[in-house]
Amino acid sequence: MTAALVERLASNDLWELFQRVVPPAPERPQGGGHRRRADREVLAAIIFVATSGCTWNQLPPGFGLSGVTAFRRFTVWTEARVWAKLHRLVLDELGAQGGLDWSRCAIDSVSVRALKGQLTGPNPTDHGKSGSKIHLLVDRSGLPLSIGISAANLPDSQALIPLVRGIPPIRSRRGPRHRRPGKLHGDKGYDYRHLRRWLASRGIRHRLARRGIESSKRLGRHRWVVERTMSWLAGCRRLHRRYERKPEHFLAFAAIAATLICHRRLAN
Repeated sequence: MTAALVERLASNDLWELFQRVVPPAPERPQGGGHRRRADREVLAAIIFVATSGCTWNQLPPGFGLSGVTAFRRFTVWTEARVWAKLHRLVLDELGAQGGLDWSRCAIDSVSVRALKGQLTGPNPTDHGKSGSKIHLLVDRSGLPLSIGISAANLPDSQALIPLVRGIPPIRSRRGPRHRRPGKLHGDKGYDYRHLRRWLASRGIRHRLARRGIESSKRLGRHRWVVERTMSWLAGCRRLHRRYERKPEHFLAFAAIAATLICHRRLAN
């Protein structure tokens, strides 16, 4: 059961990519101690927690390791920025195959309730209850290129520049690496003159809905892809509500979800 479960959650292709970014296991010069659990088993357990939404203590015994072990390894890998590196590596593979469309990108955010921790704030769309935001920038087909988190009361406009700057230089089928969208679509939350100037100064055409002038429905013809990607993120049930006290742990789960979305396209 364990081998089949591990192979289903951490497929051979994903495991090969993960091996390129995971830090080496610490050495024990004096020997002794318990046998270290294999990284692939722990990776599968972490993916299970991310997708099922269970707590670490609810990890099924079929994985052959405890929730404490999985959480400890998750913490170490998060500090080593493994999840961001894995997401970028999957994007690199997609870019090399011509699987990314930079001609038209879209940006948006979604709020989730948060029980505790930093980067939380009163959600203006949820009766002021504490929450966090997931900010997302996707390519034309909805593949996540850049992801970030903030308190729920942070205006979307303040996340645009960090998200665009956060796009890593990604390989292309031919020519130099790519990191700038040809055009960026956003709703009225991004309707600010300084953002338009900033995008234009970097050669990025913008299509941001103007408050009080135009309807959001017309812009939705192109922006719906990012809303669909938000629903894909909901497949990672750990993101339905934020339980993590540390924001970097919540961001790690968001990066895992983005990686799985991109990897599914790569596998196809």
